[in-house]
Amino acid sequence: MSLRALGCTGLGPVVPLTVGAIPFYARLTESAVGGVEHGKVEAALMMGASGRQVTWGVLVREALPALIQGGTVTLITLIGYSAMAGVVGGGGLGDLAIRYGYQRYMTDVMVMTVVLIVLIVAVIQLVGDMLSRLVDHR
Repeated sequence: MSLRALGCTGLGPVVPLTVGAIPFYARLTESAVGGVEHGKVEAALMMGASGRQVTWGVLVREALPALIQGGTVTLITLIGYSAMAGVVGGGGLGDLAIRYGYQRYMTDVMVMTVVLIVLIVAVIQLVGDMLSRLVDHR
């Protein structure tokens, strides 16, 4: 079996981590959709809504803020896992911090890499929170 078949591509750990995150996000999605009040679904069905209208008009619309928050958590988790994969040779910012910053005693590179990872996570969290508040109609 080749390395490419195992997910080792030019993208480093991105593809395997993304595939691994699918069940995590699916569980968050299940929780978000399950959190929609049953009365809203019943009301839509009583008004004659079809299954597709209930799914997209009620379930997805009501769960959208939680879906966006779940996506934000998943993306931030992927960044953390990617940095950890870099520590063990997966490439990326974690690899840069370990190989140049720690092993070559270039403290400034290590600190800047960690600061960059924290900034990326902060921006993603800020954007996710803003989008979640934007689509929340409560």
